[in-house]
Amino acid sequence: MKELKSKYDLFRQQVHIIIYGTNTVAGRLFDLALLVLILLSVLMVMLETVDKVDQRFHQFLIISEWVITIFFTIEYILRIISIKKPHQYIFSFYGIIDLIAILPMYLSFFVTGTSVLAVVRALRLLRIFRILNLVHFTGQASELKLAIKASRTKIIVFIYFVLVVCILLGSLMYVIEGDASGFTSIPVSIYWCIVTLTTVGYGDIAPITPLGQVIASLIMILGYGIIAVPTGIVTAEFARGRNSGLFLNLRNPCVNCGTEDHRENADYCYHCGHPLHDEA
Repeated sequence: MKELKSKYDLFRQQVHIIIYGTNTVAGRLFDLALLVLILLSVLMVMLETVDKVDQRFHQFLIISEWVITIFFTIEYILRIISIKKPHQYIFSFYGIIDLIAILPMYLSFFVTGTSVLAVVRALRLLRIFRILNLVHFTGQASELKLAIKASRTKIIVFIYFVLVVCILLGSLMYVIEGDASGFTSIPVSIYWCIVTLTTVGYGDIAPITPLGQVIASLIMILGYGIIAVPTGIVTAEFARGRNSGLFLNLRNPCVNCGTEDHRENADYCYHCGHPLHDEA
């Protein structure tokens, strides 16, 4: 005879379905509400740094942030009590992010001078990846992750080459230009070379000798080619993975827990047992 579940167990089960599941109307509405609140919270963090807006709507922004913080606090507690092993969530990456994002408001209430920590609330933006990770973005994100992983060695070698070029050209510009042009040391010259090579061009340091200007022009032209190299490396690996069928097993993620690498003909997730396909 099956043991009847208590009201608390039924509550935990219902909360788990809403918070962690995306295959129900309630779960989708919860994710949508969570997404809206995250964006509103980050928007208010930005507006608080604008003096005119903060002076006019300071009280409204504070009250709104407290409401959102209380909501996220309740959600944080519900996430803990709705799973069998709470420590897995508490000490997970997103669990730590959730805790750090709600702490500043409480600290500002008890400890003066901690309002500067309010910008930490912008970490809530990272939670959007968790929301997207539970739906149909998982496969695409995994493909990109594998492409970057496959090309990491080439990218590291490329970055090493760029650093060598910057050191050599920066040292050369230090010898050519000298203190009169603002190239007061080799590190400063290397800084100028990196800024110029990446086509940022702050303009705080500029060559004045004809030879220095010629070298600067060559660095600028070289910068356009260098910027395109990492993108080309990752794109090539991405295309190679798709053409070789490397990503085929990543197109069937579980919508409940996000687990990947299921077989083409699999009907249930091997991690949580959730159906992989919508039931008619």
